[in-house]
Amino acid sequence: MAYTAQDFKKGQPRWCPGCGDHFFLASLHKAMAEIGVAPWNTAVISGIGCSSRLPHYMATYGMNTIHGRAAAIATGCKVTNPDLTVWQVSGDGDGLAIGGNHFIHTNRRNINLNIILLNNRIYGLTKGQYSPTSPRGFVSKSSPYGTVEDPFRPAELCFGARGHFFARAVATDAPGTIEVLKAAYHHKGTAVCEILQNCVIFNNGTHDAVSSKEGRAKNAIYVEHGKPLIFGENNEFGLMQEGFGLKIVKIGENGITEKDILVHDAHCEDNTLQLKLALMGNGDGFPVALGVIRDVDAPTYDDSVTAQIEEVKAAKKYHNFAELLETNDIWEVK
Repeated sequence: MAYTAQDFKKGQPRWCPGCGDHFFLASLHKAMAEIGVAPWNTAVISGIGCSSRLPHYMATYGMNTIHGRAAAIATGCKVTNPDLTVWQVSGDGDGLAIGGNHFIHTNRRNINLNIILLNNRIYGLTKGQYSPTSPRGFVSKSSPYGTVEDPFRPAELCFGARGHFFARAVATDAPGTIEVLKAAYHHKGTAVCEILQNCVIFNNGTHDAVSSKEGRAKNAIYVEHGKPLIFGENNEFGLMQEGFGLKIVKIGENGITEKDILVHDAHCEDNTLQLKLALMGNGDGFPVALGVIRDVDAPTYDDSVTAQIEEVKAAKKYHNFAELLETNDIWEVK
């Protein structure tokens, strides 16, 4: 059966006008329609925060859980019903602060669910405190003189927890967002999608460098497995390896051709180059990497649990409660 975005819509979103959540929600509806899994075979689980209101606007199964516990609930949902497609939606505070422990262990276990991390670098619902992804020196209501902490970088945390899938998109880039969501669905295991979005009230402009199409042409690179790492308004720049790092080169200068440019390998088990790509764009002169950065196959937790249960059941002398009773001595009372 073919679905449309309308089949996944419900209710009237209650976010501030211009909030990045509106853009992402529209892309999620479209992506789910293109993926083609029925709404009644889909569950959207969230924690607490502005972005965590999202399940209310989905015509699927959904649950708005407690702060930071979306991954735990999503894990239980997937393990008990392996045929259900499960999407977890968390903000940078919900997912990486109080929910940080669950985030790393979900990646480590490789549970077959899709984690959407909506990153606006601020606590919006509680009115503007700095979050785990706010940059050092960031001035907010809870850091009036600037935060003295270094932020989490979601990709670094994901990779450090032995994550097998990481992708990034900008909420205002609908085509790019839809593609990473579809790739996350097709990946078997924990799939983390970092969505760069804006909070118009408390952190307006935090992703201005890549929020517009023109900005992405100048300041971003779309990575695609098997394709050379080329970027720029006219695809005039590329990435090459230099020692243990990367360097930007201009194609056509110093005899450099497209054949000299690194080719992206999202399926490489060694994440060294993938991590370097994912960490670019933090004031280092490199472009922000968008698209699927890492996509590696590995055994999933839920499949392993199911297989283990079947193995144990097969080795048992009993397979149900009635057979269990009959494994011991039986007396018949007349």
